[in-house]
Amino acid sequence: MARTQSFDRDTVVRAARATFWHSGYSGTSVPDLEAATGLSRSSIYNAFGSKRGLFDAAVQSYLDEVIRPRLRPMQSESVEPDAVITYLTGLSDAFSRADSMSATNGCLLVNTAGAPIAQDVHVAAVIADYRRELHEALTRGIEAHHPAAEPAEVTQLADTVTGLIVAAFALARIDPIAASRSIATARELIEQTQQP
Repeated sequence: MARTQSFDRDTVVRAARATFWHSGYSGTSVPDLEAATGLSRSSIYNAFGSKRGLFDAAVQSYLDEVIRPRLRPMQSESVEPDAVITYLTGLSDAFSRADSMSATNGCLLVNTAGAPIAQDVHVAAVIADYRRELHEALTRGIEAHHPAAEPAEVTQLADTVTGLIVAAFALARIDPIAASRSIATARELIEQTQQP
C-alpha cells in the first residue's frame, strides 16, 4: 500500500527551489535538501524519485511562480502599451533590493545554463524554452509599445533586450548595481526607439 504524504508538496518544492537557486544543482546536497524541506532522504525519494526529480519540480515552480507572473501582461490577448516598461521597471526594482532573491541569486535558469547539469538534454531544452518564452513576451511587449515599428526593428530590439536581461541575471550575484544598469539600458533602448 502506498504511503500517504503528510506534507504540503508546494511548500517543500518552494523550499528546495530556494536552496537550488542559491547553491545550484551540484552545490546542493541531499542533506541540504533535508534541512531546507524538513523531509528525510527517504521521503524526498518517495515523493520525487531523486534529487533530480525535486530539482525538476523546483524549476517548474520557478517558471510558474516567479517567471511567468511577470511575463503574463505581455502574453495576454491584449497587451497594454506600457507592459514591457512595467516588466523592466519591476525587474530593475528587484535587483536594487538587497532582500530580493533576484539580487542575491540571479536567475535559477541562467545560473543553471552555466552549470554541468545544463549538458542534460532535458535541462538544456527547459533553458532554451525559457529564453524563447522571454523573447516572445518581450516581442509582444515592444510591438504594443511601438505599434508602428517595422517587424525587423521589433525583432532586433527584442534580441537586444533579451540579451541585456540575461546578462543582468548573470551579473546579479556579483554586481547587482551593474545588473540594474543593464535593465535600465534595456528600458532606455525601448523608450528611445523612434516611431517610423
